Amino acid sequence: MKENVIRFSDVESCIIELRDQRVLLDRDVAMLYDVETKEINQAVKNNPDKFPKGYIIELNDSELGKLRWKNSTTNLSKSRVLPKAFTEKGLYMLATILKS
Repeated sequence: MKENVIRFSDVESCIIELRDQRVLLDRDVAMLYDVETKEINQAVKNNPDKFPKGYIIELNDSELGKLRWKNSTTNLSKSRVLPKAFTEKGLYMLATILKS
């Protein structure tokens, strides 16, 4: 198990408000499931029909900048692509895909 895995009891602290929705960023979801972020993004890419509008929010540059400023301790600058944020429905669907 990875050292930086999120415990289920800590999930609430990872939830952010984005576009009037409560979401988890792809990197936090990856830590929760103990996988690499690229595996999360690959699952989404390989199953686009499973993620209709409203399941995933793709952050824009402005939103990413605000997150970096708001969470200065959070390292959001390593990624070469803009992060994805999963809504509750998106998390459910992702869990279903990752388990299969």
